[in-house]
Amino acid sequence: MSMHASERLSERGAGGALFASILMIVGGAMGALQGIAGITKSAFFVVPADYWITVSPTAWGWTHLVVGVVLVAAGLGVLTGETWARWLGIAIVAVSAVVNFLFIPVQPFTSLALIAIDVWVMHSLAVHKREPEMIYLNAGTTTVGEQSPQSTRSS
Repeated sequence: MSMHASERLSERGAGGALFASILMIVGGAMGALQGIAGITKSAFFVVPADYWITVSPTAWGWTHLVVGVVLVAAGLGVLTGETWARWLGIAIVAVSAVVNFLFIPVQPFTSLALIAIDVWVMHSLAVHKREPEMIYLNAGTTTVGEQSPQSTRSS
């Protein structure tokens, strides 16, 4: 029994990855706009007085702007099927989830909704497999089938 990689790509999770890339683009654009609003109008974010993170609302704006722009770029890369973009997307969405977790006292409902979306996007990008499918040469034949190694050993 010998193993050969086929030329076709696995479509496992392709629909979820497509939707995740669209969510990344839309969410990143909204985060960038939220960041611009925080930068240009510092009263946009009202940080609680007793919050343990003591950064200015403008710093929150810059954080959201940078994360949003990188998120849009990663979403566009995932949309085009780039593997590096999928891994960058997982990393930047994880950063986005942490930023939104820290942002809960400032905008609780928005932050919790974005954390839930970020977790779903991370899952969708992690299960999407664009690697070549493996096919196996059946023992004693010259035809190639999509059997698992376990099923060819038992025959």
